[in-house]
Amino acid sequence: MREVAGFSCTSKTRKRNMEVITPVKEVEEEGQAQVDVWQYIFGYVPMAVVKCAIELQIPDVLESHGGAMTLPALSDALDCSPSILSRIMRYLIHRGIFKHKFTSQESQIYYIQTPLSRLLMKNGANSMAALVLLESSPVMLAPWHNLRTRALTSEASAFEAAHGGDVWDYASENPAHSKLINDAMACHAKLAISTIVDRYPEVFKGISSLVDVGGGDGTALRILAKSCSWIRGINFDLPHVVSDAPLRDGVENVGGNMFEMVPMADAALLMWVLHDWSDDECIQILTKCREAIPKDTGKVIIAEAIIKEGEEDKFTNVRLAMDMVMLAHTEKGKERTIKEWEYVIYAAGFTKYTMKHVEGEVVSIIEVYP
Repeated sequence: MREVAGFSCTSKTRKRNMEVITPVKEVEEEGQAQVDVWQYIFGYVPMAVVKCAIELQIPDVLESHGGAMTLPALSDALDCSPSILSRIMRYLIHRGIFKHKFTSQESQIYYIQTPLSRLLMKNGANSMAALVLLESSPVMLAPWHNLRTRALTSEASAFEAAHGGDVWDYASENPAHSKLINDAMACHAKLAISTIVDRYPEVFKGISSLVDVGGGDGTALRILAKSCSWIRGINFDLPHVVSDAPLRDGVENVGGNMFEMVPMADAALLMWVLHDWSDDECIQILTKCREAIPKDTGKVIIAEAIIKEGEEDKFTNVRLAMDMVMLAHTEKGKERTIKEWEYVIYAAGFTKYTMKHVEGEVVSIIEVYP
């Protein structure tokens, strides 16, 4: 014990005095940190349980029964254990994916659909289930364990460290995984193109032919053709991708390498393509697109995320998470800021561009002109 300013101060007294002067906000933050850290410890759980719900087809079965079912009825329809299903549903209800209601007359609890659960229907019109199944697959999860390698060795690919090759080589050699990728890209393309056509129809006016570079199975062009019947579509992707693309009226499937050439058209569409590549590779792709369109009337339509530094909206977390996905799954891909987009656009020989944020969507539209 020692004397301080005329009074004795034990270690316990000093501790109490420190606690008294600790700001209330700091105490609250420390308390919240104790809660938040558990969210990271079990951060994999939401994805895993949602994947389980999709694979069991819980949303689809509920929808087929009018959107509401009791536990016995649901477990019978799914042919699974009622006790285990009740625990899964309890968690999903807590997360807001499903809801439940109690009927006093029948004394039973009914599980009911929500707007979110309908997005998880395998057969839903606006389904995002394929994206969940892709990102939760063992192939796409493995690179996350190599993110440290990427941070320490900037040239190393976390995906390559996990699988011995890049994501495109892996897909070409593994048809099942290639289908997962194509299905995932198609489910979002369907939503994004429908939204763009509905809110910004002028983007596609005056275009008689459009080449979708990296168009996958041609879903984007199929949706576009319904609203813009005057457009002739060219679905352009790697040969092994377009070989599985279904035949669609008004859409021609063409295989090739976008680093070597792009089929001629009035305009080119790049949706979720450029973020997979480095600046130099983006410049190569955009240059090939510029060479494929008319110099006076052509344009390139880019549908990608834009990182807004110092500005946040409801999709900010999604865009930043996607940037981490690029770190894990590609060698040099990234989500770009406006300045970073300007750099690759002008370096590819374009002279001007316009940008439109698509309300209710992760992507923005960048129209680029020669």
